[in-house]
Amino acid sequence: AKLEEALFSEATLVTATGDDNTLRSIRDRLPIGVRFVGYGHKVSFGFIAHEALSGFSSHKLIARAADDVIAWNQLGCLSPHIFYVEMGGATSPAQFAEHLAEELRKRESTHPRGPVGVAEASNIASRRSFYAVRAAHDAGTKSWGSDQSTAWTVVFENDPQFQLSCLHRFIYVKAVGSLHQALCAADVVHGKVSTVGIAALENRATAIAQQLAKWGVTRICPLGQMQNPPFTWRHDGRPALEDLITWTDWEQ
Repeated sequence: AKLEEALFSEATLVTATGDDNTLRSIRDRLPIGVRFVGYGHKVSFGFIAHEALSGFSSHKLIARAADDVIAWNQLGCLSPHIFYVEMGGATSPAQFAEHLAEELRKRESTHPRGPVGVAEASNIASRRSFYAVRAAHDAGTKSWGSDQSTAWTVVFENDPQFQLSCLHRFIYVKAVGSLHQALCAADVVHGKVSTVGIAALENRATAIAQQLAKWGVTRICPLGQMQNPPFTWRHDGRPALEDLITWTDWEQ
């Protein structure tokens, strides 16, 4: 704490990434006049338009969706908690979920998740049990999971309500009739969304991106690239370097 106080007293700007309580604690300890840029807790999700789910391209989309789930084992703020899949495509949302489960099963042999703590494994097992019971009584719910491990889990629901994943390759797939329905279902995290990975044909992708931007999403990217932002990425919509610069205006 004393080292931090000494550093804070000499700094002109402090940046930090963490949960909201951590950022609040740091900001409250900064001397007056020290600028603070905090990057708080964010979540991300994917949206797959119905016209993208046709023929051979659906296999590519499944692979890209798996890429986003596997990267960092979903532990980054850019990792998806949910894939919203639009109904009306050649592949239904439930089929998308089933194919994603098969892809994650294959990836476990080539890109194993690795061990997790007892608490994390218990949380996944508990969540799996909940959805197994729900699926037994509700045709609109299905679940798939790795055998004798918690390595990966896919839960499909017709209910589009946004839910936080317990991470570690535990992914939801939700059926929606439109992007508007998905955003209404995700209203609980409105203002807390970092990235949305989209799959759509070019003539519709622009309209989807515009709608997401108006809703407040600060980064929109192709499916499969959610955890691979470019160097020019504006974190949470902020300038990459300008916060670190003090400007001198010379007026003549």
